Amino acid sequence: MNYWVLIGVLIIVIGFVLKLDVVAVVLISGLVTGLIAGMPIVEVLDVIGKGFVNNRYMSLFFLSLPLIAIMERYGLKDRAAEAIQKMKSASAGGVVGLYILIRWAAAALSLRLGGHVQFVRPLILPMAEGAANKKVELSDKRLEELKGLAGAAENYGNFFGQNIFPVASGVLLIQGTLNQAGYDVTNGEIAKSSILAGVSMLILALVQCYLYERRLRKDMKHV
Repeated sequence: MNYWVLIGVLIIVIGFVLKLDVVAVVLISGLVTGLIAGMPIVEVLDVIGKGFVNNRYMSLFFLSLPLIAIMERYGLKDRAAEAIQKMKSASAGGVVGLYILIRWAAAALSLRLGGHVQFVRPLILPMAEGAANKKVELSDKRLEELKGLAGAAENYGNFFGQNIFPVASGVLLIQGTLNQAGYDVTNGEIAKSSILAGVSMLILALVQCYLYERRLRKDMKHV
């Protein structure tokens, strides 16, 4: 094995430590790695270009970050909290539980809806917090619990919902791994098996939301 190609990793580490331009560091690392591996410069550039084109949609995620920041700067979280406070029957556990259902159904249909940055932090958490503050002033402990519950809602819905879609990347990965291990399974069979896990998750997650709401109501009685 030609261990000299690992110099590319060293270049990335040094570049990040010195806080140099990330794109420039990665490109230089790729060029150096390719040349040390004995690849012609044209072939190295071709590989880098194809990699950029094939993964260009990944950059859309980074575009959402400044957008969310601007929306928060101009009161997105406050408006979300105010809107939910106008609903008399809304509760913190109910808001999070509803999001779990929506996120799970969207993931099962392979719809890209949700995300900690895009939904949970600017919308779901403020709405749940606003619903809770209608009944009782949240203590630091209850607020941290609510943050954890809202973050878990995204993970629950996404992780247990996406494998229900037969051609999801996770299903294809599982199928390929099992086929290599000698198990002849189809992606449809994997998706069907994931339904039970998904439904079980929904039940347990909704129970968790109910128990949190129950703790809030106990706090109300001690106020």
